[in-house]
Amino acid sequence: MKRDKVESTNSKPATVNRKARYDYHLMERHEAGISLTGTEVKSIRNGGFTLTDSYVKLEAGEAFLVDAHIGPYNHSTVENHVPKRVRKLLLHRREIKKLDSKTRTSGITIVPTKAYFSKGKVKVEIALARGKRDYDKRQDLKKQTDQRMMRDYIQN
Repeated sequence: MKRDKVESTNSKPATVNRKARYDYHLMERHEAGISLTGTEVKSIRNGGFTLTDSYVKLEAGEAFLVDAHIGPYNHSTVENHVPKRVRKLLLHRREIKKLDSKTRTSGITIVPTKAYFSKGKVKVEIALARGKRDYDKRQDLKKQTDQRMMRDYIQN
């Protein structure tokens, strides 16, 4: 009898970069694998991964995740991982070239938006982003509060 294959989806992300949505207009999204050590994966499973203030750097045809913090694993030995090291992202060459050509446009950068497990592997969702101005942030906050008030009014 054949077992049904259970596909793990993005139902429960390991971490979400909420600050990215607030600070940037997110345009195009991509999924990338990430090169990790064993204690880093265990720490991510325990919720020790933070994407705040991190970004993606393209260099020599490779993509790197910079300033992402993975806390030390509690049950590891003295040889634990470095929390804020630069980690390589696993993307196809054509995807890297495409991202590189788009980031050459002024004001566009690449930020990680969330990390999650897919089929036992850690994946990072990255997005092309353009920085928001202060008035854009205020407009977004006003729109959110208006929508929340309307939703509450309809429910009550």
